[in-house]
Amino acid sequence: MAASYGILLLAALLALVSSPSMARDPGALQDLCVADNTSNVFVNGFVCKDPKLVKAEDFFFSGLDQPRNTTNKVGSNVTLLNANRIPGLNTLGISMARVDYAPFGLNPPHIHPRATEIQTVLEGSLYVGFVTSNPDNRLVTKVLRKGDVFVFPQGLIHFQFNYGTNKAVALSGLSSQNPGVITIANSVFGSKPAISDDILAKALGVDKKIVDLIQAHF
Repeated sequence: MAASYGILLLAALLALVSSPSMARDPGALQDLCVADNTSNVFVNGFVCKDPKLVKAEDFFFSGLDQPRNTTNKVGSNVTLLNANRIPGLNTLGISMARVDYAPFGLNPPHIHPRATEIQTVLEGSLYVGFVTSNPDNRLVTKVLRKGDVFVFPQGLIHFQFNYGTNKAVALSGLSSQNPGVITIANSVFGSKPAISDDILAKALGVDKKIVDLIQAHF
């Protein structure tokens, strides 16, 4: 009987650890845990500021309505509002971003390792999509116009492309105070130190000279 209870307890613990809820940001254990960005203590998130010192400005950001500079090689600019910029977001498990796109601008294929993203188009139109995991690697795409909403599941490669001749603007919500971003091309071809061109050539099935040429751009 004791062995049976032990197996049940082990199964319950494994289910709890593998639960999707455990993969999210830890929940708040008090009303406020405003990030103390001056602290040198390293924790999973940020140390809490003394609640008596909390101000309205800790929950505030101004200027998200202002267009961003998209003069860069991909033609996009992401303004992320996370706990680094709005300290009051600490432990609340959310963040948001404004994304500006030049005509034919791209937010290149990337991953948010810690967040699902939900995006709405405020201006212009976007061709968006994500790719499912192995072995299917299915591409799911949609053309979005003003007022449309699309969801990018956590951990999946996704992108947005402004295929129009006018600028586009989108607003995203993310299910983490620190969603993280891994831009695929930057990580694969621009790592420091660089991944061996022998490895990348074999992985991609191309000549090393092609890998070297691509790495030179990063």
